[in-house]
Order: sequence, then structure tokens, then C-alpha cells
Amino acid sequence: MASPDIGRIAVTGAAGFVGRAVVARLRQDGIETVAIDRLPGDGILAGDLSDSAFRREALANTKATIHLAAVPGGAAEADYALSRRINLDLTLALMEEAQGRFIYASSIAVFGAPSPEPIDDHTPPRPALTYGAHKLMSEVALANLKRLGRLDGIALRLPGIVARPRAASGLKSAFMSDVFHALAAGEAITLPVSPQATMWMLSAQAVAEALIQAVTVRDAPAVLTLPALRVGMGELVAALGGAGKVSYVPDAALEAQFGAYPPLSTPAADRLGFRHDGDLATLVRRALP
Repeated sequence: MASPDIGRIAVTGAAGFVGRAVVARLRQDGIETVAIDRLPGDGILAGDLSDSAFRREALANTKATIHLAAVPGGAAEADYALSRRINLDLTLALMEEAQGRFIYASSIAVFGAPSPEPIDDHTPPRPALTYGAHKLMSEVALANLKRLGRLDGIALRLPGIVARPRAASGLKSAFMSDVFHALAAGEAITLPVSPQATMWMLSAQAVAEALIQAVTVRDAPAVLTLPALRVGMGELVAALGGAGKVSYVPDAALEAQFGAYPPLSTPAADRLGFRHDGDLATLVRRALP
């Protein structure tokens, strides 16, 4: 549980899937929260963060910013200019103007199509898509500003977060969440990966806890890869009780990008107390509350 004395926290992308989980947890813990999104909604400060006047208003008197607003992977690849404006230029502007602690939601997309070798804290990033490239550029900027003493920040590399709502999300990895919803509803589903596909997953609850924990964690490197459960699609389907309802029509390119994640080791995050969901049963329970 976060302490109410950590101050007023701004959350960008607050109407999104992860943003809603973060805002709900902060408010549950009694933290004064400025929930910012471009779309209006209950409890949302609506506006365009690309507008400098709105940014100043939104971030006024805040002690920390959790920056989640982003154009997701598939949409970023389809529209480079939009990805640059939101995923890079806006992020740089927020880093320059943020008051207090800055928590940046980066992504495992910085690693690109993973190799069969384990990935750890020393694995060099090699993004293969625009989304990952812009996330990596922002990580580098954050680390440099931190080195210069101009930003008290940390970037957390998020894995696949489940289960996102069933909607057009712009995510090529949407199948990871769609399988939860379909099988929970007793529906048949065709998956674009094989039963042997492997993914790194966290529930929205676990990632919200990690992002909030990052507000107060100290003596951390500028960039951390969060712990995640490595889940096989076949074992996930079994845990969801999906026997007989799933067919597999693998897309080789998509599986190479989003369904071939090797073992993951995150000792730096582990030492600081960051945790994944613990086991597959807990992940499934949290993903579909």
C-alpha cells in the first residue's frame, strides 16, 4: 500500500487499461491523484498534453508523474509521425517539465524479436519496431537527464499486461488478452500462435503496484526490466479451461515477435522488491477479476 504522504501524483494515459488500474489503486490508498487523458471521463482532467499550457496546468504542484500515455505497437508502426509525436516528442517534453519523481512506462519491445537465449539486465536492446525504437530513445533521454541531475526518474520495462479489454487496441499482441476473454465466456477462439508460444505476462494489478512502488524506490538504475511470468500458450489455455475451444493457426512472423520469449532474469528489479504475480493461477485470477 502506498503512503498518502508521498504527495500529489499525475498519471498520464489515465483512461487506458493500465492507467485505470494505477489511478484506482492510488485513490484507494488515499493518494491525491491527477488523472490525465485526452478523452473526457469521470475523474479525468481532459486535454492534449502536447499543448504546453495544458501540461503546465496538469503537472502543477505534483510530486511525481507516472507517464503511461502512448500510441501502442501496431498503431505506432502504421503511423510513424503519430508515434514520434506521442511516444517520443511528448515524452521528452514531459521529462523536461516534470516536477518531482518521473516514472516512465517503457516496454520489453526495446528487445525486439527475442533470441532463444535468456534475457537479463545486461541484454542489449535491439528494437525491431517503431514502438520499441521510440521507447528506447526515451529511456536513453531519461538516463541522460538523470545523469545530469535534471530529472529524478526511472523507466520500467513492462511486459504483456493482461487481460486488456476486447477492443481495437492497436496492439499486435492483442491475442494474449483475447484468449482470456473468449475462454472465460465459453467462446471458441483461433490463435495466431502455436501452443508452444511463450510470452512474458503481468496482471494489471501487478503492474499498477510496480509503477506506484517506483515512486518511492531509491538507489535504482535509470532503467529496470520488471519481473514477469513466462507463460506458454498451451499451459495458459489449460489454466483457462479452454480444452476443445482453441484452434491454432500460427503466423510465423507474429509468433517470432510476440510468442518466442526466452527465460527472463531481472535481478536488479528483484533486489528492489518488484514482483510478478507469483504463479499462473494467480495471474489468471487477477486478469479476470
